[in-house]
Amino acid sequence: MAMDHEQELQLLDAWWRAANYLAVGMIYLRDNPLLAEPLRPEHIKARLLGHWGSSPGQAFIWAHANRVIRHHDLEMIYLSGPGHGAPGVLGPTYLDGSYSEVYPDKSQDAGGMQRFFKQFSFPGHIGSHCTPETPGSIHEGGELGYVLSHACGAVFDNPDLIALACVGDGEAETGPLATSWHINKFLNPISDGAVLPVLHLNGYKIANPTLLARIPREELVNLMRGYGWDPILVEGSEPEEMHRAMAAAMDQAIATILRVRQDCRQSGEAVRPAWPMIVLRSPKGWTGPRELNGKKLENFWRAHQVPLPAPNKDPQQLTMLHDWLRSYRPEELFDANGTLRPELQALSPTGARRMGSSPHSNGGRLRRSLRLAPIEDHAVHIERPGQSEHENTAPLGALLRDTILRNPDSLRVFGPDETASNRLQAIYEVSKKVWMEEFLPEDLNGSELAREGRVVEMLSEHTLVGMMEGYLLTGRYGFFHTYEAFAHVIASMFNQHAKWLESCKLHATWRAPIAPWNCLISSTVWRQDHNGFTHQDPGFIDLAGNKSGDVVRVYLPADANCLLAVAEEALVETNVCNIIVSDKQKHLQYLTLEEARSHVAKGIGLWGWASNDDQGDEPDVVMACAGDIPTKEVLAAVEILHGEVPKLRIRVINVVKLFALTQPSEHPHGLSDRDFDSLFTTNKPVIFNFHGYPWLIHRLTYRRTNHPNIHVRGYKEKGNINTPLELAMNNQIDRFNLVIDVIDRVPGLGSRAAHVKERMKEEILGHRRYAHTHGMDSPDVTGWRWSLPSPH
Repeated sequence: MAMDHEQELQLLDAWWRAANYLAVGMIYLRDNPLLAEPLRPEHIKARLLGHWGSSPGQAFIWAHANRVIRHHDLEMIYLSGPGHGAPGVLGPTYLDGSYSEVYPDKSQDAGGMQRFFKQFSFPGHIGSHCTPETPGSIHEGGELGYVLSHACGAVFDNPDLIALACVGDGEAETGPLATSWHINKFLNPISDGAVLPVLHLNGYKIANPTLLARIPREELVNLMRGYGWDPILVEGSEPEEMHRAMAAAMDQAIATILRVRQDCRQSGEAVRPAWPMIVLRSPKGWTGPRELNGKKLENFWRAHQVPLPAPNKDPQQLTMLHDWLRSYRPEELFDANGTLRPELQALSPTGARRMGSSPHSNGGRLRRSLRLAPIEDHAVHIERPGQSEHENTAPLGALLRDTILRNPDSLRVFGPDETASNRLQAIYEVSKKVWMEEFLPEDLNGSELAREGRVVEMLSEHTLVGMMEGYLLTGRYGFFHTYEAFAHVIASMFNQHAKWLESCKLHATWRAPIAPWNCLISSTVWRQDHNGFTHQDPGFIDLAGNKSGDVVRVYLPADANCLLAVAEEALVETNVCNIIVSDKQKHLQYLTLEEARSHVAKGIGLWGWASNDDQGDEPDVVMACAGDIPTKEVLAAVEILHGEVPKLRIRVINVVKLFALTQPSEHPHGLSDRDFDSLFTTNKPVIFNFHGYPWLIHRLTYRRTNHPNIHVRGYKEKGNINTPLELAMNNQIDRFNLVIDVIDRVPGLGSRAAHVKERMKEEILGHRRYAHTHGMDSPDVTGWRWSLPSPH
């Protein structure tokens, strides 16, 4: 016989007590005494590393989510925003059986519970965040601020999914979270699912009150309404009353979401409603010890981490911990074998409806292979190298356009108001920018807005990358693009995602591979004629050099066909982060598509058509380059040297996969020492012209045989409002300084080429005068083309 509402709430309270018992056990217990008395010091972990404060609130939310999932047969995932709140998530996944299915040794009995307790925040096991090892999680919370943007990405193109996102009130103080309240402006009720935020106000951070918990209730409600949400308040501390209030709030929120879905899908008209949200105000450390040595614990910041810091050393604290555990009345919740009682097991949904078992939280299981459009359709025609110019990123835009057509519900492009600026506007031919706000008549003339669109633009890189990550982690494909100098805005997000992927590969192999995290960096350092010094920073790729080679790739294509070949490889590789550096302006084109494919496959290429060392002798100098402008300047320098020192044997090497410079043991792209030595020689001078900061090349090559002879030119923080050549000269990556470098470093050239060196210095002075007089580079620089015949 079906239980009535009050009976169900009583059982929910018991289930919640069981989750709280597990949370306390995880934080404190090494050995599980369950019903044993008394608790002894040897049961306690040697060191306590856990966070109790948000756990009971999260378990409370989870309990009521389970209820509405069962009642409405919903697809729902849970995202935990309060950083170290894993105990409030791990406990529920253990109770519903999903944890034991992934980890059979954590069985639902006394022995399994003991192993479950011991692993938490214990050396060699799992951390206190919702790490990749946590079933049901797509959001770690190691860094605060991204729970809503991840939730939004999860429900894009998932029309039946509800993402229940718990926003911690400490997290709510971060900039990324503040901007992500605007996700409701991008969710289409017809084609997308819904995000149900729960703003959890437990009042405190590590050692301070939280802002949103202390402002007047009316001000908080008005703030949320101003963001476009309809807040439902649940406030209190008495469990029975709170269960009734939370059940009513959940029913109201779900009813609203289902009604909006039905109305929009029946009418075919997408509108932006005031989506519901819940504001849950409950005590921090709810149901925990109230005070210790006269100092307040529950409902104060001291409950944030481990409220009883030394129960293994202090008999008073040990007694308090025992009483705390017993307060949940575990004998009512678990049988003598330590198994949750059947009537409480029945409160969880079954199968894939359990939030710990949702296929959306292991999105690689849902991922379909990307149907990439043929890159041949967009190749730039090349008759001879270095003769024609083309915008490098424009063909990529056309490729993305055609690939969107082939993947209409599983590929989105994200960028901060720069899709057209970065020359990707071909996408608009098949899909617009999603926009759920008001339309003005003038928007019809070029604004490219629509209720449905595969392009998401917003001036918050944090929110956009969070959306993309949620989209990837639930089984789809994304592409993010931004200006180079401001990629640093999302540097820590890149860090977190790379660490997530590495943890999946090493510690959560049950997670299926997901699509790549793609970032196109454009508007690069060497083309900032009007933006100046603030926009000159190629350092994002330095950060990539710190990450595991198993999950990070950096590409520096020199022309449009190389960029297409990079896309063909990068966009389909799984469980990696791709950083692709390609400027949006017109640049010289060098390789045919087939040559570009071969070049990208190798990662490093000896450009025979630009070299003259193929007569059986070693080169006198190796001229290496990585990046579009550095490549052009190397080729221009080679041409000067051929004219000035015609007997000089020069080898030109171009690098497209940056990590090919390191050893295979460090990166899958790495060249063997034998291959590296054959390209760069073991004792000849190497002049390396690099897109970024020069010391990165030294970091990657310091163990190579010829490293002492590698001389790197790159960006050295020398810039202003400069013409392209002037900026290159300021940082000594220009053709004239490169010629001087060769003269200085090739043995025997110094005095013989003294006149050449002087002419190069005069060229530098003359071109600087021209730029300062005319405001542009001279025609012989802007119109320069490769003119030497191929040695073949």
